[in-house]
Amino acid sequence: MRFVLLGAGVCALSLLNLHGQAGVPSNLPAPVLVAIAAVAGVAAWHVRRSWWPLAVVGAITYAWLVMWAPLLVASFYAGRTLSRRGLAGYIAGCLVACGTSALVGEWQNGLHELLTASLGNALFMALAMIGLPLAVGLWTRARGEVLEAAKERAERLEREQVMRAEQARAQERARIAREMHDVVAHRVSLIVLHAGALEVRTGDEEAARAAALIGGIGREALANLRDVLGVLRSPPHGVLDAAYRPPPTLGDLDRLLDQSRALGIAVTRHDEGDPRPVEATVERTAYRVVQEALTNVHKHAGDAGTDVRIRYGNGELEVEVRNQAPGAPREELPGAGWGLVGLRERVELLGGTLRTSAEDGGGFLVSARIPA
Repeated sequence: MRFVLLGAGVCALSLLNLHGQAGVPSNLPAPVLVAIAAVAGVAAWHVRRSWWPLAVVGAITYAWLVMWAPLLVASFYAGRTLSRRGLAGYIAGCLVACGTSALVGEWQNGLHELLTASLGNALFMALAMIGLPLAVGLWTRARGEVLEAAKERAERLEREQVMRAEQARAQERARIAREMHDVVAHRVSLIVLHAGALEVRTGDEEAARAAALIGGIGREALANLRDVLGVLRSPPHGVLDAAYRPPPTLGDLDRLLDQSRALGIAVTRHDEGDPRPVEATVERTAYRVVQEALTNVHKHAGDAGTDVRIRYGNGELEVEVRNQAPGAPREELPGAGWGLVGLRERVELLGGTLRTSAEDGGGFLVSARIPA
């Protein structure tokens, strides 16, 4: 659009220039003058692809008719695009055009002679129509180069900053992975080994079953820990090893409930609504809600009876874990106190809500609604 306006402007200025100039040859009819101005306008419109046609039209019309608009625009684009050698050639060509215009002015007399054959006026016209727009073009090109260099430098600094941040995150992830491997994995491995030894050596059948359950849970914990360590050690945007097991979903919920039942908690599952497939992330989050709620029951409510309710609603999945009045916990288990906080963040990331509240009679409710 701007080049269309540029062409129209050059055409209009050329017509005004020719109409108000007494030195135009009297044998040129008005249609010819309009055609010359139109050619100049088309050449100015074409400047988006090449400005040389405009320069040629400008040199010819300036030498012949002292039509300055095309040469002015061509000089501006010459300053924006030409190299040092090209500029020298362009200036030489402009001097030739000015000399030719002076000769034509000597031949025609009148205003043409006054504008181009007089030394002072010739210098003024050359500076105003060639030198000034050429300088403006050079300045805009230099300014654009400076801005482009500054933009490239800013982008490079931003990339370097991102790389440094990625490197720092990778180092921190590796450090966390080492700590988890050296501390947590080692301790859980010892638990599995002692549970296996107890299962083999004890003569009590119930104790052997409990030891086998502890060993199975410990081995599952080690497998999950291995997956987490793989995520921590994998590079950003990397792909996990295909040997890693997928995270648990609602299909694994019965196994989780059986583990709690084996530890003495009466867990009852209720499914409501029409069960249907939902997104894997929704299933994983629902599983983690039940897992964290049962962990809290183990820690704080002893063997209190617990109801787990999975409700398939209209466009959402609701998970409720409600335990009865707490019994006597077997042992005070250590915890960081961040379980429900992390669970709330996990649910809210999917656009859901998590509600936790104490029930009348001493029970506790964990309820999550997740869009599905």
